Amino acid sequence: MVIRSVAIHHVRMALRGARRRGVDTTAMLQAAGIPPGLLELDRARVSTEQFARLIRLLWDTLDDELLGLAAAPHKVGTFAMMCHAVVHCPDLRSALRRTGDFYRLFPDGPQPDLAESGDEASMSFVAGVDDPDHFLAETALVVWHRFAGWLIRRRISLRRVEFAYPSPPHALEYELLFGAPCVFEAGRTAAVFDVALLDEPVLQDEAGLRAFLRRAPADVLARIDYGSTVAARVRRVLSQSLPDRLPGQDEVAARLSVSAQTLRRQLAAEETSFQQVRDQLRRDVAVAALTGGRFPIEQLSAQLGFSEPSAFHRAFKRWTGSTPRSYQPG
Repeated sequence: MVIRSVAIHHVRMALRGARRRGVDTTAMLQAAGIPPGLLELDRARVSTEQFARLIRLLWDTLDDELLGLAAAPHKVGTFAMMCHAVVHCPDLRSALRRTGDFYRLFPDGPQPDLAESGDEASMSFVAGVDDPDHFLAETALVVWHRFAGWLIRRRISLRRVEFAYPSPPHALEYELLFGAPCVFEAGRTAAVFDVALLDEPVLQDEAGLRAFLRRAPADVLARIDYGSTVAARVRRVLSQSLPDRLPGQDEVAARLSVSAQTLRRQLAAEETSFQQVRDQLRRDVAVAALTGGRFPIEQLSAQLGFSEPSAFHRAFKRWTGSTPRSYQPG
């Protein structure tokens, strides 16, 4: 069971271009199933399904895959055309080089660059536009990572992710997105991985691409590629236990073949804890279940390991700034 949620920060940034163009974003949020009042709550979350619906609505309304954030639009279909251009490449290296060649034809958008140095390869992005919140560059990095893994039909484990700016207030989101150590003020925005992966053959074809594009952007945005950090491995073990009970720290440590003390120490080195990882997962499962209208609050509370609904109510408000009831449809 693979579930994550999206911070309200990303919803605000996605809407910025539409607002500049005078679009009624309140109506758009409502059409995506997102209560507009959530924009006022810094800890609010939305499900990946809600966020994907919003992105699709923005694409259709603006006819711009850059969401109105650049001086010139990337008309809807630009990403699909790039996919068609690279799906017949023999290996990941040539596919990523062709991706860079393709997007350099559009200087008003994020500019990808593949580099190799020793045993490391990196895919970096320069926004190429006025991107003060780094939303376009970060989105391009996420889309590249998911798409590249899809091309070769295997997880691309990242060694680290570098950002050319200071750590933002929502920095914890990057661990969930990439599952890799994050380095800020690094001089560039890039994903760094094993250079040997560039020799992996492209295993997709036109039929697979048609199915992939039918599901976009939801397939790209919702796809989780668990990384190499200890926190990512803990979250994966916890996720595999759902919808049954969530295991405790000792049980998770045993499944990872380490002692509970070692697991605590490893998580502390990543500036997190078992409880924090567990609560992030419970928050994301709760957001997805409530917005999807799949479970009564009492049932969801029990599934997530709370002794009573009131304890779940308190935890959910601490996580998101509002009540579980406010996330339910209608």
